[in-house]
Amino acid sequence: MENSNNQTKENVTTILTPDELLKHWQGHRTLTRRVIELFPEKEFFTYKIGGMRTFAEMTMELIGIAAPGMKEIVIGNTEKLREDFDHGGKKLAILELWDKSTEEINSYWEQLETKDFSREMKLFGEYDGTVMSFILYFIDNEVHHRGQGYVYLRSLNIEPPFFWER
Repeated sequence: MENSNNQTKENVTTILTPDELLKHWQGHRTLTRRVIELFPEKEFFTYKIGGMRTFAEMTMELIGIAAPGMKEIVIGNTEKLREDFDHGGKKLAILELWDKSTEEINSYWEQLETKDFSREMKLFGEYDGTVMSFILYFIDNEVHHRGQGYVYLRSLNIEPPFFWER
């Protein structure tokens, strides 16, 4: 019996293809968009619990990380992390930014090569890791903040969407 600890990188089974990983991520983005849509306009920008930020602020963080992070991964231009965008206090403006970000992610993803996933880099000029570790962080961070959005919605007596409906 072969010891799995002795396997080399060449014979490790691929768990997800790049296309499957993008589909997984975009499923999360679709669900997060539905959470944004459910928020009443006022509460989206003002409602907080227990010292957490508003869901609008969390959403702007997600917008500031995902597409700009993918751009840096693919193009290589380092820019400072930005989490504040002009939205004029309108949820619709943030949804438009969300949709634009989603399109940009898809566009940069098409330019990403499989060999790039293991490449080490310093994202936003601050964070060390591999391309794969950053993509997984983008997804994990979104799931984390969406969970906070679920808490907010429930406390506002609004039923959030089922988390598995992506």
